[in-house]
Amino acid sequence: MTDKKTKANTLWGGRFEGGVSDIMEKINASIDFDKILYRQDIKGSIEHCKMLVTTDIISSEDGIAIQNGLRQIEGEIDAGDFEFSAALEDIHMNIEARLTEIIGSTAGRLHTARSRNDQVATDFKLWVRDACDQADEALKALQFVLINKAEENADVIIPGFTHLQNAQPVTFGHHLMAYFEMFTRDRARFADARKRLNECPLGAAALAGTSFPIDRHQTAKALGFDRPTYNSMDSVSDRDFALEFLSAASISAIHVSRLAEEMVMWSCAQFKFIQMSDSFTTGSSIMPQKRNPDAAELCRGKSGRIIGSLNSLLITMKGLVLTFSKDMQEDKEVTFDAVETYSLIIAAMTGMVEDMKVNADHMKKATEVGFITATDLADWVVRVLGLPFRNAHHITGSLVALAEKKGCDLDGLTLEEMQQVEPKITKEVFNVLSVESSVGSRVSFGGTAPSEVLKQVALAKERIG
Repeated sequence: MTDKKTKANTLWGGRFEGGVSDIMEKINASIDFDKILYRQDIKGSIEHCKMLVTTDIISSEDGIAIQNGLRQIEGEIDAGDFEFSAALEDIHMNIEARLTEIIGSTAGRLHTARSRNDQVATDFKLWVRDACDQADEALKALQFVLINKAEENADVIIPGFTHLQNAQPVTFGHHLMAYFEMFTRDRARFADARKRLNECPLGAAALAGTSFPIDRHQTAKALGFDRPTYNSMDSVSDRDFALEFLSAASISAIHVSRLAEEMVMWSCAQFKFIQMSDSFTTGSSIMPQKRNPDAAELCRGKSGRIIGSLNSLLITMKGLVLTFSKDMQEDKEVTFDAVETYSLIIAAMTGMVEDMKVNADHMKKATEVGFITATDLADWVVRVLGLPFRNAHHITGSLVALAEKKGCDLDGLTLEEMQQVEPKITKEVFNVLSVESSVGSRVSFGGTAPSEVLKQVALAKERIG
């Protein structure tokens, strides 16, 4: 048996005669992780206090004392001089207890017309809103690096894969710009999440609102929200904003992971498409020749951790009745961890892309196998000979089989050998069988032609914001 605390929590203990057990204190306390919310908590409290003064719910003298005390506490936490207590459960009660030490019983007036329920919802929304802004800035930096690298490699030719088989030649710049588009959508998702979360729960109190004549519009505006939330019960039970952030972060982490996987593949000895810098690789304890792409592998691995955070909170929320349940305390650790992890992998990917060296010769050489211009041949048969595409597809397939037997690529076949399959083929067909001709011809909007890649780079610089 564990001993019970002999003294009940003075901030909520009026109903309780005895104390709580050590186990209860440990499972109930959140201060070890929610202390990260101290700036948001103090900011929300200051604006709540100002509103209480404006609406004559508390005196201006009390308001000044409370605000000065809160600013002192913020300074103490900033300086590392604040002593956090698990017995006080969370950041809100730790701050209120310290405020009481500084200004006495006047501190108790601050909690008029609010509850920890609407207080924590407000703090958490403010924190997630900041996280959305930080994610956007980090993604923007990554996009600039991708744009620059794509512009440098607009005419570098690389195999384009389907099923990890050589499919059609593309330019490396075009390949990198595909990730630019993914991260553009990621930024839009964070922006959408931010827009939807930007309603202020403060003033919803425990769940039913308050009988005090508060001005929720004042606090909402002061805290940078678009408006107060419309329903007090939804205000304190909503964690959609955290779920939506985690969803956006998970999708974006998948994009990072896909690029990381490609970089792992591109950097291996079998490809040698790129060389990663010493800054983002490690060596082996036994094999001195190794250059391990650990940063890329960790980006790939940590994406699963972010997805796990989303799954964890979805499962936590799925069975909760309105309004607040203590289960919802589990919303923060997973979100805090996901934000830290996401920030880390975006920063690492930005550095890896910026530092990587492109081996254009190896990329080009990899296009010499796999009959990578077969589609160009089929298109030529359609365009020049006027045959239906299905016929052209069959003719090209037969020519591929012939080249495979001969042990050469398509341009290694003679005109006579090609005419055995389709007599109408002329020597002009060889003009489309080089990879340079192939990529140069793909000038449709969003295509891989170097000229088109440079157009897309220019558009991307305008779109990036």
